[in-house]
Amino acid sequence: MTAAVTTAPMDKDRAGPLSGLLRHRALGKLLLLAVAAAVIVPLVNARWSSGTWPHALTVDISEPLGKASDWIIDNRDSHPLFLYFFGHISNAVVLSVRAVYLVLLAAGWAGVTAAAGLIAWRVAGWRLGVSATLAFLVCGALGMWVPTVQTLALMVVAVFTSVVLGALLGLAAGLSDRMHRILRPVLDTMQVFPAYAYLLPVVLVFGIGVPAAVLATVVYAAPPMARLTALGLRSADGGVMEAVASLGANARQRLTTARLPLARQELLLGLNQTIMMALSMAVIASVIGAGGLGDRVYQALASVDVGAALAAGIPIVLLAVVLDRVTGAAGARLGSHEAPAHWKWGVVAAGTVVVALATRFADRLDWPDSWVVNIADPVNDAVDWMTDHLYTGVPYVGGTADWAGHFTTWVLDPVRSGLTWLPWWAVLLIVAALAWLIGTWRTALTAVLAMAAIGVLGVWKPSLDTLSQVLAAVAVTLVLGFAIGIAAARSERLERLLRPVLDVFQTMPQFVYLIPVVALFGVGRAPAVAAAVVYALPAVIRITTQGLRQVDAAAMEASRSMGATTGQQLRQVQLPLARPALLLAVNQGVVLVLAVVIIGGLVGGGALGYDVVFGLAQGDLATGLVAGAAIVCLGLMLDRVTQPTERRTREGKEA
Repeated sequence: MTAAVTTAPMDKDRAGPLSGLLRHRALGKLLLLAVAAAVIVPLVNARWSSGTWPHALTVDISEPLGKASDWIIDNRDSHPLFLYFFGHISNAVVLSVRAVYLVLLAAGWAGVTAAAGLIAWRVAGWRLGVSATLAFLVCGALGMWVPTVQTLALMVVAVFTSVVLGALLGLAAGLSDRMHRILRPVLDTMQVFPAYAYLLPVVLVFGIGVPAAVLATVVYAAPPMARLTALGLRSADGGVMEAVASLGANARQRLTTARLPLARQELLLGLNQTIMMALSMAVIASVIGAGGLGDRVYQALASVDVGAALAAGIPIVLLAVVLDRVTGAAGARLGSHEAPAHWKWGVVAAGTVVVALATRFADRLDWPDSWVVNIADPVNDAVDWMTDHLYTGVPYVGGTADWAGHFTTWVLDPVRSGLTWLPWWAVLLIVAALAWLIGTWRTALTAVLAMAAIGVLGVWKPSLDTLSQVLAAVAVTLVLGFAIGIAAARSERLERLLRPVLDVFQTMPQFVYLIPVVALFGVGRAPAVAAAVVYALPAVIRITTQGLRQVDAAAMEASRSMGATTGQQLRQVQLPLARPALLLAVNQGVVLVLAVVIIGGLVGGGALGYDVVFGLAQGDLATGLVAGAAIVCLGLMLDRVTQPTERRTREGKEA
């Protein structure tokens, strides 16, 4: 107690000048913004009094994009660039996916299931081995064996390519400061891109089909591997590296005997993140012809067949959970001193071969039709019952359709109307002010240029529609996430109860979230927002809980010794000290919400998401590419507005 009381004034004295400095900087920025607004607003208002983006400041790129698309389509089979470069890449992807697919089919359902269970047992223990086996059996029982194998084949090729490419980039960034400085902003920008934004460029070059799906998945999934590889190599223990160098090891020996072994945890975490992102993207890539489970979900959602969508969605969730648990358990075992049991890999290989051969000799390669359980019809019956009894007219509480309608009427419509009512230059000024207050002038300039690019592209109104959905979803997400996160931080029992639920929700691909909201709310903007909230909520809860739990114990003890109540501790100690974590929660919530709001175009979300879906479905790549570019700009702007600079975060922690 005495130590805590003695330490607190020292911390306060140290933090006081920094806190005052931060306050003075904020006040100075506010004063400059007020002066700038007083000068700029009358001038701009006199020139552009209309709220909409002026036509004179737009650039129509649909015609050149259309011509470029037509040229690519006309020359895809004759131009040397396609014949000798892109063509070889496309053929290699097709042959690789087909080879893996044929191997999986040749092993039969029993061989693939046995291999999955045995590999999980070898890597992560018998419990996860049993879980993996049951997961693959459920995939077959739902009548989704062939789509599951198709998704696995695409996943194997995409993950292998992503890991190799990401590891090479991470190796270069980890060993070279110059390469690290070059790659860091590129990887930062790629991280905020919604998944849909990756589909359009590859479709333009490779067309609709498996090559485009695989390459889009690789581009989306490789950055985590690159970032974590670079992090592991650059954070290697200096004492160990100095000891290895003193023994006369050259650069290659230092890399293979010290840096890479010390970075094993980061490398396996990168593999885990790459697998999860590849699965998520492989499902989304069904829009451009990836096939597999994602295609079944996409087709079912297009026809509002919730039962069929759920039958395909369950295997996706099971695959995601199994892959996440197995790679996570493998990473945990790396830190243990358990003696390697190489004989277990022999058991895995022998068991897989025996089961596969037995299945082939018994002529039972395909999943038996008599073992298929039809859940689509009962689920659709349940949805019909919900439509009749829960959508509307429920006494006192209304119905789910009523809730969606009220949310649209009282939240989404006013926010959209307010954004479109604001003059375009006012939106840019607000963006600049928010970005500058939380970051630097470079941050503000980037955010303003990104928002201005949306207007130049001629999609100002649909972008504001998308922004209104994002803002509404983020508001709901932050209210729920902060409330649940604070409760979980103060109750270990609640945190233990929430942990498995959040784990499952964080491993589910984005596409899957659309299924329950369509069943509950039908189609429209409100269901898209609901799916975005559910998708982003786990990350906000986790970051909030972790940030509050990591508050300095000495500060908490000092506040208790001074008689602070629980509420006062939360408001005056925990929340201020956890400010960096809370800002990170806001940033992650915004990025994750945007990703699903865009996909919400599949269920009536409209705006930019609809333009992307329409462009992909109708082959109108000009419309799709313009909308995709606007999505990228919107994501970049939102990231810059909600992400403090490294210097601000460090000062906030010190204060």
